[in-house]
Amino acid sequence: MKIVPRYSTERGHADHGWLKTFHTFSFAMYQDDAHDHFGCLRVINEDRVEAHTGFGTHPHREFEIFSYVVAGELEHRDSMGNVEILKRGDLQLTSAGTGIRHSEKAHGNSQVHFLQIWSIPSVPRLAPKYFTRHFSDAEKADRWATVVAPVEARDVGVLKDEREGKGPAPVQSPLYLHATLLSPGKALPSVFKKNVAPGGSKKYIHVVQTSGYNPKKASGAKVRVFDDQGAVQELHEGDGAYLLGEAGKEMKVENVGDKVAEVLLFDVDVE
Repeated sequence: MKIVPRYSTERGHADHGWLKTFHTFSFAMYQDDAHDHFGCLRVINEDRVEAHTGFGTHPHREFEIFSYVVAGELEHRDSMGNVEILKRGDLQLTSAGTGIRHSEKAHGNSQVHFLQIWSIPSVPRLAPKYFTRHFSDAEKADRWATVVAPVEARDVGVLKDEREGKGPAPVQSPLYLHATLLSPGKALPSVFKKNVAPGGSKKYIHVVQTSGYNPKKASGAKVRVFDDQGAVQELHEGDGAYLLGEAGKEMKVENVGDKVAEVLLFDVDVE
């Protein structure tokens, strides 16, 4: 396995007062050709939006857009008529297709902390759709909860036409997203899936910055990513890494700190 770290201090970063945000990939004023996308994965923004503020109504098209709520409440409104208050554990997915307009704002009197993630759909000009799912902390405790999966992945419980329900949200991209709350001393394996394109199987890992906003050197939870061939990388909150491996081979994530680590793991461009 090849590991290419993406340290928190190297991410794009902006503090607008009402919004404190980190960009894993090129976004808005932050542009970096070396970190523009990873296969179909185009955006990972870790956002903190202050109370009574947010993103006003704006358009999107031809992206799969999902929000993973870490803390606080997120108010969503869109041109399809959806109005929803999303809380910790909620996963919202908007398949923008031919075009939608939406707003995302902090609801109530507290800041909302969430990850905004975009992927590129496999099929263009789809009809817009909206989905919500909920995954409790218990469902993610020391196990991988698959929260997003391709529409064809019925084996993991995808209900591709249901706005709400159990199982992963159905994404129109060759992409899985898994989440865990990993206890100190615990480790979880993950197998590299077969890739749809040459160049090896791909994963991306991100350690959520749960202990609080920190634009400096990452602290808080700490994990180690490794395989059985000696490849090892230590990551702190806010850090991520590109993982390149051989289909069928296993890697592991271990919590080597003294705090619970909230970890997101993407399988990218998979069959």
